[in-house]
Amino acid sequence: MAKETTDTVTIDLFQHQRRPGRPRTNPLSRSEQMKQNKRRQLQRDKARGLRRIELKVEDSVYDALNKRAEKAGLSRSQLIEKLLQDALSHTEKDV
Repeated sequence: MAKETTDTVTIDLFQHQRRPGRPRTNPLSRSEQMKQNKRRQLQRDKARGLRRIELKVEDSVYDALNKRAEKAGLSRSQLIEKLLQDALSHTEKDV
């Protein structure tokens, strides 16, 4: 039986050919790697004294935050933190 160049299903015919892509370097599945990475990220944030806040905003607010953050050269998270700190400092003066 001759080897067809279009037949890439028959494994034994192609076992000696190099396959494209990076070789697998981690024994864990991708989902397990993601879980570990998230756990490590949370530990780094906790060590830096950061706490997580989630909020939902309308598309227009989201777009405005992105534009303003880009204009200021900050990440959206940094901009929101700065806005919250400014708002809190103004409310402390009023009290």
